[in-house]
Amino acid sequence: MLQKHIILGIHVHNRVKRIPNVQTVLTEFGCNIKTRIGLHDTDGSFCSPNGLILLELVGDEAQCDELARKLGAMDGVEVQKIEFDHP
Repeated sequence: MLQKHIILGIHVHNRVKRIPNVQTVLTEFGCNIKTRIGLHDTDGSFCSPNGLILLELVGDEAQCDELARKLGAMDGVEVQKIEFDHP
């Protein structure tokens, strides 16, 4: 169990092209993902080619770091990590 909250922000450029590979990695680490939120700009006539995924992670911290590393190594995928320590 993590002793802190780890949140990953994943920005996917050209999501239609890249999301199958991103989804494969997310499935591989599915037991470490407590919450997943997907965001992209859209209205009735426009759907953004880019997307943002927010993940709240649980489990072994080394696995969480490996998830971030694998996603960040993909072309067109940017990962940022936020950590909150528990006192």
